[in-house]
This record gives sequence, C-alpha cells and structure tokens, in this order.
Amino acid sequence: MIQQEIKIIQPLEFEPHNHWYPKALNATIHPMINFFLNLEQERIITRYCHMHPKVNKEKLSEILNHRSKYFLWAGADLLNVTSAAGKRQMVVIENNSCPSGQKSMPLIDDNKEQGSYRLMIERTFKPFLKNLRNKIKGGLAVIYDKNPMEVSGYAKVISEVMNEPVFYSSFSDQEKDPNVKFNDGIMYVRHQNKWHQIRAAFRYVTQKPWNRIPINCKTKILNPTVACLAGGRNKMVAAKAYDIFNAELQNYGLKINIPETIWDVSKNEIPLWVKKLGGHAVIKVPYSNAGQGVYTIVTQEELDKFMEMQFDYDLFIVQSLIGNYNWSSTTSAGKLYHVGTIPNAKNQTFVADIRMMVSSTENGIKPLCTYARRAEKPLVDHLSSGTDSWSMLGTNLSIKKSNGVWDNDTNRLVLMDRRDFNKLGIGLDDLIEAYIQTVLSMVAIDKMAQTLVNKQGRFRMKLFKSLNDDISLLQEIKLD
Repeated sequence: MIQQEIKIIQPLEFEPHNHWYPKALNATIHPMINFFLNLEQERIITRYCHMHPKVNKEKLSEILNHRSKYFLWAGADLLNVTSAAGKRQMVVIENNSCPSGQKSMPLIDDNKEQGSYRLMIERTFKPFLKNLRNKIKGGLAVIYDKNPMEVSGYAKVISEVMNEPVFYSSFSDQEKDPNVKFNDGIMYVRHQNKWHQIRAAFRYVTQKPWNRIPINCKTKILNPTVACLAGGRNKMVAAKAYDIFNAELQNYGLKINIPETIWDVSKNEIPLWVKKLGGHAVIKVPYSNAGQGVYTIVTQEELDKFMEMQFDYDLFIVQSLIGNYNWSSTTSAGKLYHVGTIPNAKNQTFVADIRMMVSSTENGIKPLCTYARRAEKPLVDHLSSGTDSWSMLGTNLSIKKSNGVWDNDTNRLVLMDRRDFNKLGIGLDDLIEAYIQTVLSMVAIDKMAQTLVNKQGRFRMKLFKSLNDDISLLQEIKLD
C-alpha cells in the first residue's frame, strides 16, 4: 500500500458534503427513526417490559446504564427474522468495534450539520479524554485503515470540539513505513519528518489492529485493542462472551439472540458440523470483518469450494444459516428465516440487515445512528443447481479490490429516510429490540474485556489463550 501523507486537521474545517454519501446528504430522516432516537431511556424500558413481561425492569435499566470500561463505541449487525410459528426477533450477527454508519445517516436536525458525528465526540470521546488518569502529554490523533470519508469527519469534529489541532493518519497493515509508531506503549505520529507524542487517539483501524497497536498501551485509544480481541473484532471470543453473559441474564428474562454457534472448529471438522445443521451453514474466519471471511453454504458444491481454500488461521466458527424457510439450518430451536424487505414491484423480497451504532455516555449507552443494507439478489423459495447463496444472503457493502483498496457498493444501502425506511417492514418495537440487542452484546464484550485485563491493567494472555488457542492469531498479538 502507498504511504499516505499525514495531515493536521484544524478547527472549523468540517464540510458536510465530504462526510456523507451523496444519497444521504440531502435525505430527510423518517419520522419514526427520529422519534426512536429521541425516546427517553425510561420510556424504552417501560415499553420493552410491557411487550416482554418476563423481563426484569431493574436488570434492563442496569444494563442500559452500563458504563463501559473498554468497549465504548459499538455497531451491531442484526437480522430481522421469524420462526415458522411467526415469532419475530432481532438476531445479532456480530458487534463491531470501529463501526461505520455516520456517512449513511440522515440528519436528525437540519440545523446541526455535523449530525451524530458531533454527538459521538461530545457524548463519548470528550468525556473519555476528561477521565484520562495517565500522565502522557502530547496531542490528539485519529488513525485509520479504511473509510476515510467517515474517519476524516470524526477528525474534524474532534478538532472543533477540543479546540486543538488533530493529527490525521492512515495506519494500514500493509504500509511499509507508517507514520504511526509505538515506543514503550506511547503512540507517536510523524509529520514533516518529526515524531510527535500522542496522549489520546480515536481509532478506526479494523484489519488485525492487534498486530500493530499494543494492548498494554499508555496512550489512551478509543476503542482500545482489547475490545477487539474480546469480541469487537474477534467472533470466536464474542460467541463465548455472549454465552457467558446469557447465562447471567437467564433469570432476568433477557437474552442475546444469536444463531446456533459452534466454535473452535478445525477445518477438517467443518463438513461434519455442516451436515449436523442440515447441510446449510455459515462458516466464519473469526478475525475477519467488513464482509470478508464469511462463507454461506447451502449446497455440497459451495462446501467443496470452501474446503479447497487456504487460510491464515487454524480455527473457525460454524453457525446455523438463516435463509428462506425452505432452506434454513435445522437447529435445536427449530428454523429461523429472514423476514426480508417488503416485496418490490417485481414481487421480489431481499435479505436486509440493520446496523445499530451506539456509544457509552455518562447517562448510559445511547443510540447514535442506524442504517440498513440489502443483498444483491432476491431471496428465492427453492434452490437450483449452481446457486450463489452469498449474492442472496450477503449484505455488507465493503468491497476489497485486488490492489488492497476498499470501496463500497452504495446501490444496496437502505437509508433511514422517508423513501427507503418503509421498504424494511419494521416498526418502532423492532427498533427498540435492535437497540437492546446491540447493548446486550456490547456489554457482554465489555465484560469479557474487563475479565481479560488484570488489576494492574495488563492483558491476561494465559486466560486469552485458554479462550482462543489459535497459534496463528496469538503470534500476531502485540503486547507492548
């Protein structure tokens, strides 16, 4: 990858057209989304407990008011699914540290042109800086490895809110001589051949961040790398975090809804688990993201093709596949299948997922923005020979080109505006459910991150290894 020149962002540089997709820039937010984002927490709790009478109100309030220690900013991907009996639910596919979404979100208030970029920085990043206990002096930085449209928006808002310059630099896994380095756990950035010490940084580094950002870091970073290893970029440990937290929630009527998940699966075991799930499954490389390393299997041909591939890691996750009712995985809890979009003029229904972005604030975990994405091709009732299941089930918009550069397929973006939102076929209770599922999964990962750090603030490598004994991954982790 070509080395990018580092920039210094000054206050008052924010220009909206540089930080939103063109189709989102002038979109008008749907009234229901606006209403949802302005709902007080107590009203959300009251409504949810009214609809789910077995839920313990005090426990739900405690969770929504959780003060995250490591996982402060999250974005869950959720599927709107139903059972044969018509029981609808939101299912968490994954929860991401460094989530995207701002550039796809219509303004809540037309008079506030920085939108939820500013909400995120004022609610979460600024208090995070106030709470710094370290003695590290220096500037502020924003580092990234993709999504410059959105990340540069954050950098400009940080500069304005904090009223100081911000170093803005790429930090890709492929850069030969990056402008970011760490000495003794302190971050430095290079500008005009001079290295500058950094006291705190905002991070949008998504690809293997643990191989170049040390876990035991003195410069405070939002989110820190431990949040990624605890589940924010590690689907293997995330699945275990959800399982542990679900056990805690069992007596309170709450649960993180996830597909049936088998973890620590070696490659040669995969066909056995796919068979157990009725020949339909999802296989995941646990440490990939942005739609990479996810394989939907609905035919023997797709399974054979997967087994011929070579991978960097030794262990995989196998999950039940949610498809059409006629070809979804058979699990102990029965079949789940996609509700999908409202049929279009051709009577075609598409798979869509919902991204719900939230952040930890001084007043609990609050929603920031939301958008949806649909699959490329419509969902079919019956599979035919040569079916490409990913084109019907894959919703991620990120595309990695052969030269390593990232792009986005915005044709499949579904905005939460007056025009697009109605196509999703969801209501206010679905949005509340998506928000609560996002918070539950975020808290589970934050609790796991807290477990992985000892009282001295050091990463517990032995414990992590017991949870995720993948030699290839362990060799990548940069501790100091």
